[in-house]
Amino acid sequence: MTHSPVDIAEKLSLFSEPWSPKTVARLNEYEIKVVKLKGEFTWHTHQDTDELFLVTKGQLTIQMHEGNVTLEPGQLFVVPRGIEHCPVTDGEVHAVLIEPIGVVNTGDVGGPLTAAPDDSLA
Repeated sequence: MTHSPVDIAEKLSLFSEPWSPKTVARLNEYEIKVVKLKGEFTWHTHQDTDELFLVTKGQLTIQMHEGNVTLEPGQLFVVPRGIEHCPVTDGEVHAVLIEPIGVVNTGDVGGPLTAAPDDSLA
């Protein structure tokens, strides 16, 4: 067990590919992930869990049929379980995600943007 802080900016500097979350820490049954977002993702749902987005750089819009939410650095939003959503950006966005271990980034949809689990930065 290490007793040092996780430097979010440093972890984000170690990769460039968008839509590929990297686990940097675990909290009980949850993973803390960093991710770079760019462009439009895919519409998807997580039926069994909420999903937390915390923006550290850039502007992220989370599109939902119920209305869009736009996040600036330092802001977070929790997408409730079962709500179909689609993250979209105009430029590169850096974010922290908190979700249960094993959550697939594309939820119930799958497809080419589905990221393999990656704990190489943990």
